[in-house]
Amino acid sequence: MSERIITLPLKDEEISSLKSGEKLRLSGILYTARDAAHKRLVDTIKRGEELPVHLKGQVIYYVGPTPAPPGKVIGSAGPTTSSRMDVYTVHLLKAGLKGMIGKGSRSLEVREALKEFKAVYLAAVGGAGALLSQKIVSAKVVAYEDLGPEAIRKLEVQDFPVVVINDIYGSDLYEEGKNRYKKNIKNP
Repeated sequence: MSERIITLPLKDEEISSLKSGEKLRLSGILYTARDAAHKRLVDTIKRGEELPVHLKGQVIYYVGPTPAPPGKVIGSAGPTTSSRMDVYTVHLLKAGLKGMIGKGSRSLEVREALKEFKAVYLAAVGGAGALLSQKIVSAKVVAYEDLGPEAIRKLEVQDFPVVVINDIYGSDLYEEGKNRYKKNIKNP
């Protein structure tokens, strides 16, 4: 399967056309956030206050990058485990978030919310943070600077490689892979 080129932010018609297993190359703006930033965002939503970043149509990359070495815009920037954000995800989807990038499976609640709010979950290759950082053109802290590596950053990416794991139709690439494996074990 060839890779599709997607310009961020995500558009509803693009989201509707994405299928689990599809390889993408993302270019444009995405935001970083991990556990501590997610908690602050959700607390802000619950208080009815304005978020420090507008989430409508945006993608959040679950990453806490290392400091930028000399001559680079960012350090190693590999994905973190997505399930840690599951407790916060539905709130952010309700606020307009349309995509997330991380690694690992999502809860049933999040997968159902992806269908309801027409959003997608994408995976980046874990352990490849140094290579992924080469696809980041610029990085700027835009919220929660006190969180250090977990501050929210605005990243500009060019040809950032991801795979669609969960689409808006309820497909789950990880589950499909497990089922194919089990089928092949039973019927070699």
